[in-house]
Amino acid sequence: MKKVPSSIKDEKLIKMRRDQMIKGAVALFKEKGFHKTTTREIAKASGFSIGTLYEYIRTKEDVLFLVCDYIYERVKERMEQIIDRERNGNHSLQGAITAYFILMDDMQDEVVVMYQEVKSLSRDALDYVLQKERDMLKLLEQVIQHSCAGALSAQDITLVANNIFVQGQMWGFRRWMLQKDFSLEAYTERQMHFLFQGLPIPEKA
Repeated sequence: MKKVPSSIKDEKLIKMRRDQMIKGAVALFKEKGFHKTTTREIAKASGFSIGTLYEYIRTKEDVLFLVCDYIYERVKERMEQIIDRERNGNHSLQGAITAYFILMDDMQDEVVVMYQEVKSLSRDALDYVLQKERDMLKLLEQVIQHSCAGALSAQDITLVANNIFVQGQMWGFRRWMLQKDFSLEAYTERQMHFLFQGLPIPEKA
C-alpha cells in the first residue's frame, strides 16, 4: 500500500496539516458518519480551505485511511517504547498492557470512528490497515511469549494477545458504562489480575 500522495514536498508541513485534518475529521465522522461528512466540512474543521485540503489528499477516503494509520502508528510507537525485552516474568507484559489501555483511553474517539467506518476503505487500504493490526498483535505475542518463558503454545499466545487487544478496545467502546464502577487504573488492574491467574508466568523475574 503506497502512502497517500501529496503535492507538498515539505514532510514536516505534511505531517502538521494531516494531524490537523485527522483531528477535524474524527470529530465530524463521530458526529455525522463518514458518508455524510463532506471534504469541505473536513477542511473547515481542520482550519484551512478546500483547496489546501486537496494539496494533502486526493479523496475523502484518504482522510479515513490517515485516521486508521495514525491510530496504529501511535499504538506501535507507545508499545515499542514500553516493552522491556530484557526482563522475564510479568513486568514487561504489565507495562505493555498498561500503556495500551491508556492509549485506548486517550484515543477513544479515533478508535470508535475507525471501527465504525473502516468498512468504507478500499480493499487495498483495508488490507493495509488489517496488516497494521496484525503487527500490533505480534508485538503483544512477543511479550507474552517472553513473559511465559515458552510455557504456552503459539495458538494460546495468539488467543491471549487478541484478548488483551479487545479488552483495551472495550474500555474505549464501553467507557461510558464501565466508568460507573471502575477508574481506568482499576479496570486495568482487574483485567490483568484475571489474565495473570490463567498464565504460567514465573513469579520472580
